[in-house]
Amino acid sequence: MTITYPLALPTSPAIQRITITARHMVGRTMSPFTGEQQIQQFQGMWWEADVQLPTMVRADADAWGALLQQLFGGYGTFLLGDPAAATARGAVAGGPLVNGASQTGNSLITDGWTAATTIKMGDYIQIGTGTAQRLYRNLTDQTASGAGAMTLDIFPRLRESPANNAVIRVSSWKGLLRLASNEFRWDTDEALLYGMSFSAVEAI
Repeated sequence: MTITYPLALPTSPAIQRITITARHMVGRTMSPFTGEQQIQQFQGMWWEADVQLPTMVRADADAWGALLQQLFGGYGTFLLGDPAAATARGAVAGGPLVNGASQTGNSLITDGWTAATTIKMGDYIQIGTGTAQRLYRNLTDQTASGAGAMTLDIFPRLRESPANNAVIRVSSWKGLLRLASNEFRWDTDEALLYGMSFSAVEAI
């Protein structure tokens, strides 16, 4: 059977703990005499994740381990989201869409929301699916206009300009990641229980 990416991770046993990092590339120099700083923001922004799996019996460990080995180190991709934030805190409603092609940067113009619907700072959105799937986080509280328009401030920068009328997903979102290392390790104890963890970086 041919392995097709991105892979969907097993849902059982569930991830025990996940640490999500929002990485920013910012240059900084400081005068050793006055402490005055010079700051330069660069375009590099991406997601990282450190995942800890629960202690597992062999059958569960084999399912997780074999799937992660299907990635062949950093070659393949998989889908991952924050299990504690699968739904928005805002009162999101409607069928949100990207409003306008050729958008760039850390703002996204959207429409298709129900009038006066809200999206909270910290809520996530997903644009695209499969190998074109992108995950963004809304950084400010926003309310849709009477016409259903809303401009979001997002992290990270738009990876590519989404198509006009591209669908915006506001629940059960996931990002596209790959393993941060070409090595994958696991351990077994005297009770024949397995321990497993891995680190990942956004596929860009």
